[in-house]
Amino acid sequence: MEIQHFSHHHPLVFIQAHSVASKAALCLVCEKPVVGWSYGCNQCEFYLHKGCAELELAPKIQHPFHPKHPLTLLPKSSYSGFGICNFCLKKLGGFFYNCNDCSFYLHINCALLQSSIAANFPNSLHPHPLFFIQNHNNEVKSHCSGCQKPISGPFYHCSDCTYPTFFNLHKECAELPLEINHPCDRKHALTLLQQPPTHPQKCSCYLCRIQWKGFVYSCSLCNFDFSLDDFLFSPPTITVASHEHPWMLVSRKMWFVCDFCGTDGDHSPYHCDTCVLFVHKNCISLPRHIMITRHHHTISLSYSFRQNQVEDWMCKICYKEVDISYGHYRCPASRCRYIAHVRCATDKAIWDGTIIPEGYDERSEEVVDVPWNLISDVVEQIGIGELMVASEIKHSYHAHNLRLTFSGKTKDDNSQCDGCTRPLSTPFYSCEQCKFFLHKDCAELPKEMPHPFHKHLLTLSNSHDGDDYPLCDACGRRYKGFSYRCYEGDCCFEIDIQCVLLSDTLKHPSHEHSLFLVHNNEGTSCSACFKGLDLWDVAYRCMRRCDFSLDVGCATLPLTAWYKYDRHALTLTYSDDSGPSQLYCDLCEKEREPNRWFYYCAYCDNSLHLNCAIGDLPYMKLGNKFKTYWHKHPFTVVKNIWNCPPCKVCGEACNGQALECKESECNFTVHWNCRRRLF
Repeated sequence: MEIQHFSHHHPLVFIQAHSVASKAALCLVCEKPVVGWSYGCNQCEFYLHKGCAELELAPKIQHPFHPKHPLTLLPKSSYSGFGICNFCLKKLGGFFYNCNDCSFYLHINCALLQSSIAANFPNSLHPHPLFFIQNHNNEVKSHCSGCQKPISGPFYHCSDCTYPTFFNLHKECAELPLEINHPCDRKHALTLLQQPPTHPQKCSCYLCRIQWKGFVYSCSLCNFDFSLDDFLFSPPTITVASHEHPWMLVSRKMWFVCDFCGTDGDHSPYHCDTCVLFVHKNCISLPRHIMITRHHHTISLSYSFRQNQVEDWMCKICYKEVDISYGHYRCPASRCRYIAHVRCATDKAIWDGTIIPEGYDERSEEVVDVPWNLISDVVEQIGIGELMVASEIKHSYHAHNLRLTFSGKTKDDNSQCDGCTRPLSTPFYSCEQCKFFLHKDCAELPKEMPHPFHKHLLTLSNSHDGDDYPLCDACGRRYKGFSYRCYEGDCCFEIDIQCVLLSDTLKHPSHEHSLFLVHNNEGTSCSACFKGLDLWDVAYRCMRRCDFSLDVGCATLPLTAWYKYDRHALTLTYSDDSGPSQLYCDLCEKEREPNRWFYYCAYCDNSLHLNCAIGDLPYMKLGNKFKTYWHKHPFTVVKNIWNCPPCKVCGEACNGQALECKESECNFTVHWNCRRRLF
């Protein structure tokens, strides 16, 4: 049985039991793994769930979440991995509906949800109308604006609140009483507020110091505030397997330092009378053993409150001192000095929530240097001294055997590695028949590996044969070649090989001190390009109060670049004492911003912007094809050096990397950043 689907040029064949071995076999409509009945084109590795293929999707719809304009159906395109769905806040992938004028996006599954306007919702809690959604099929990624916990079950959604103030509310939180009586304040009723009240500037209350978010019950007369977490999820007695005594809730306002995490607390701690311990409620159930990608061993929670130890310990995540008189995680392996604060080790960006059971042997889960984790099979070996090296291999991502080359150049001096797209250097493996090249390091990459940029195990993937150019979640650049991706649940993290080579520490020539990986960089900016960093951006920062940060894109900039009018290599330069009249780029002839990094040749006095020197597509292999829904022919990635043609959109010369349509009826070139304006 076959169908002709509007999104694919070949007929799709019915598959009763999907048996594609690759984890990357995803439905191109919903971007979820294809299992069971499906339709597919094996030639193009194009698959759709049977239900997704049979959906009657209108080319235009009027949706209540965006009543101002109709939404247009778009297939997977260059938007994928770049924008986010305005409802579930997940990356765009598969098909989606779009309002181009408002940059509004909805995944197919989100657009098909049933919703209704919620009546009589108190304006004191939210000023906009809310939609009630009974079943969202686990599509929503955000947290409840009331209790700050993940959305689950029926909830209310505000379509008027967009980034960065998304508003979703559990049904239970939306139906909370506006006033309550509570034993913590027996004199007055507590009033439900949308956000904590504003206190005087020098207020020392716990609420102001930790900046709680979400709804609170408040008494303005007593200056007393009570979070929903305390109100909804605080039983008077808690018993856990990790502690032999019960924990009793102290239902009164009380200042304390949590004995488990070492941070301050305010009212209502939990107390163990036998051990004389006061802890936060959330710290009672801290797991004893966890595994994080920042360390290669299991780390264990230490409850040893030994005041007599004077040895200094530094947290290997935030690089601040650990007070070992309070709880902390450390590596139990002998001679290993890995230690981390409780809050650092259990941060959502560091730990995936998996608890390691007692008696677990972590050696059984090693993923590096074991046969099942290798991507290549050795066909032939040669001896170099006492070392045996694979001279011929069969790589999983190429049809022919690859031969090892130690010296010399290829027939094309501009050849690039098909794995990392860097200029080819020895030693490398090659297939001269297909002009397929791999650095030896890229050929030996493991199938699966942990990485400090992400909390889940990552799987090696190949985008070389795909139609689109994915976006690296670490550096924000488009790439073509190998990458590592996360297939854990709805997680869609991906990272190119350039960034995979980075670790959690960095010694960069631009700064005198070592830099350390930080996940939460909200409110900071990169010291190289001055770009503001967001909450989800990873970056390297100096921990010696230097106020120096590098985003991953700038941390991976090549130290040298070439300019067609200069016979010398241009060097990445970090400071500039030139006068205002000299702050110009010699390629685009536009002004350079003072103190922003640039490429410079001291011999010829040539200065170039970063993008002018390395191009918009530094990790694209020249000659690769690029297909889009807004042009009928595929584009080819080219690099123009001399006689640069004008861009079809902006009219300026396409100097350096660009996209070219070589079909005789078109025969034009366009800048990468201008490509969407062809639509």
